[in-house]
Amino acid sequence: MGQVFAEQMPHLQAQVAQRVLECVSAPGAVDGAGAANTGGLRRTVANIYAGTTQKDILKALLDGGSAQCERVALFVVKAGSATGWQARGFADDELVKDFCLDMSAGPVAHAYQNRLASPANIAEMDPRFVEQFGRPANEQVLLVPLVLKDKVAALLYADSGATGAMDASAIELLVMATSAWLEVNSLRKQAQKEPAEAGYERIPAPVPPPVHTLSSFSDPFAAQAPKPVAADPVPEHVAEVVEVAAPAQAAAAVASAAAPATAADPHASLSPEDADTHRKAHRFARLLVDEIKLYNQAKVAEGRRSKDLYDRLKEDIDKSRATYEKRYGTTVAASVGYFQQELLRSLAEDDISVMGANFRL
Repeated sequence: MGQVFAEQMPHLQAQVAQRVLECVSAPGAVDGAGAANTGGLRRTVANIYAGTTQKDILKALLDGGSAQCERVALFVVKAGSATGWQARGFADDELVKDFCLDMSAGPVAHAYQNRLASPANIAEMDPRFVEQFGRPANEQVLLVPLVLKDKVAALLYADSGATGAMDASAIELLVMATSAWLEVNSLRKQAQKEPAEAGYERIPAPVPPPVHTLSSFSDPFAAQAPKPVAADPVPEHVAEVVEVAAPAQAAAAVASAAAPATAADPHASLSPEDADTHRKAHRFARLLVDEIKLYNQAKVAEGRRSKDLYDRLKEDIDKSRATYEKRYGTTVAASVGYFQQELLRSLAEDDISVMGANFRL
């Protein structure tokens, strides 16, 4: 089941990206500055989707958010309290890890209670926060809830710092993409844990298998948990347990893809670390090529017919190639050329002639 789901991941990634893009393209969803920044946002969303753990996904959110404003911080919600996890752009990012937001009033309460992005003036924030971290140049702040399974699992704080620049629409988009991908990622983990599904032979066992419950925000935050006070121990899990039920659409996609077991793992002879690098590189290459197809459907169709696909998509292909090389060009996966393989397999449909005379491997 886990292998079948892994094969469907690029398709699920593309579907989530399409839904996010539709939200961005909706009337009034993004202002002029946000529209001009769509290309950069697509790269950031690709980095979020490349994350295979909750920690990686959330770090990609913060890294991408820091490109849209000067200061950004993530506060994990647990039992009605929001505790700092990580930050970018503050004078001392470590101070955020021990800070708890006041959840009773102001934009923090509005974002948490209404599950809506809440722009506000810094004067509306808890005075403790202002005293600890200072005021942004233009006085404007933004609180965005990260919602998982209808629960606020975290709050993202953003402001313009000393620059006075912040793209609120872009930040909301990144949180939306992160929330969607965390749920898909949890669904993948659930599929890997389940011993069998419809269409697979279930092996009899003397005792029923245990019921597994997933935490959408568990171990990734444990290492950065706030310092214990009084007799309270450091919690093993910093955020609420969220049971992730498979959406009907994803379950249908997995069921339809069920097939006999494939050949042995091609990386079985490698060390666990090298095999993992190969798998991640291949998955990232598929994601990048799927993204090119998703956002250039008309050009892809025309390029295949005219056999000049590379010329029509040169800018996107070269940028994606550079992104791939930056991440995996110096790793053990560099010798395989997964990005070139995916260009030919997925974009050219195994026909190198459709790429045109100017394409070089």
